[in-house]
Amino acid sequence: MPSCVLAYSGGLDTSVILGWLKDQGYDVHAVYVDLGQPCEDRGAILKKAHDTGASSARIVDAQEELCRDFAFPVLQWQARYEGVYLLGTSIARPLISKVCLEVAHEVGAEAYAHGATGKGNDQCRFQLAAEALDPHVKVIAPWRLPAFRQAFPGRSQMIAYCQQKQIPVKATSSKPYSSDENCLHISYEAGKLEDLNVNGVELVEFGMTVSPQQAPDKLESVTIAFEAGLPVRVNGQAGRPHQIVQQLNAIGGRNGIGRIDMVENRFVGMKSRGVYEAPGMTLLYEGLRALEQITLDRDLLHLRERLAPEVAELVYYGFWYSPKFDALQAFIREAQKNTTGEVELRLYKGNVMVHRRTSPRNLYDEAVATMEGGGSYNQDDAEGFLRIQGLPCRVQGLVNPRKV
Repeated sequence: MPSCVLAYSGGLDTSVILGWLKDQGYDVHAVYVDLGQPCEDRGAILKKAHDTGASSARIVDAQEELCRDFAFPVLQWQARYEGVYLLGTSIARPLISKVCLEVAHEVGAEAYAHGATGKGNDQCRFQLAAEALDPHVKVIAPWRLPAFRQAFPGRSQMIAYCQQKQIPVKATSSKPYSSDENCLHISYEAGKLEDLNVNGVELVEFGMTVSPQQAPDKLESVTIAFEAGLPVRVNGQAGRPHQIVQQLNAIGGRNGIGRIDMVENRFVGMKSRGVYEAPGMTLLYEGLRALEQITLDRDLLHLRERLAPEVAELVYYGFWYSPKFDALQAFIREAQKNTTGEVELRLYKGNVMVHRRTSPRNLYDEAVATMEGGGSYNQDDAEGFLRIQGLPCRVQGLVNPRKV
């Protein structure tokens, strides 16, 4: 009997896919990669996998690896897809493939199955990562197979299948939007969210944040310390990467931080609508940006800003394990080596405000920047600076006069 490893979430799609793979004659090993999903019952998910027919089912805890080796390097880039999305789902997919392939090699499975649809980005992220790590792997994507789509043309048929088989799932016919969660964020899409006239943040039942309207009517301060562009302490308390993310999720969540509603451009070509919440990562992005303003050289900062959208695209599209991304990761480690210091943020009803920032590598010199008299900057020097900078403009003005 052929065997496969299934990236198993216990949600609607993978619950149905597990049963379908069994019907196709596969020996299925379900792997739930624990990425700190805040709203899921792990024991119930394992039981459901066994009850649905998995030959084996296991939980692999990868929370620390997700934060340390995947989320924080992207944080150092300040990478936001299309200027908004903090890439919480995109970051997790290559790690899921890595863990599932490790299990596949252990149990001798020749195939790797996932529940991503043929319309979405996740199929790209899962498969591109898997093939980079194991070029010989067979990837099974049921949603790309006509026989599977004929059996399950839509989510309503899948929900009915689970009800018939008494498989509990969160999606229902009355609330059919899909969610994906980990310790970095929760994403919501599909169902009623596909209607752009629906207010997404009012429709979704958020799992990590309160609404800004329900947040406390007072400021809350949080201090984040960074070393070489990596967060190391929150409010003076040292912690491992996952602990830091958890702590900031709690702080940001109760203050309504990190909700967005966007229409994004998928890698496969279509536009899609997503609602996201990422309270802790939003605080880390804002804190690191404030610290970079006093520790990064202008030209280096501007170069990083030009490259960050490229990094966001690579992560969003699924090219985590690629030479280009490897080289960019080496660059950002060098670029961030002096980004050390503390930032105090003040939070109020969904807003993040910088209160103070300090660094032993501070490039801001008050004596140079002051607008008061004196100081160490000689304004006479600006005369020659501007004459040289303006030389090309003067030559162009003489040769190709512009109308005034």
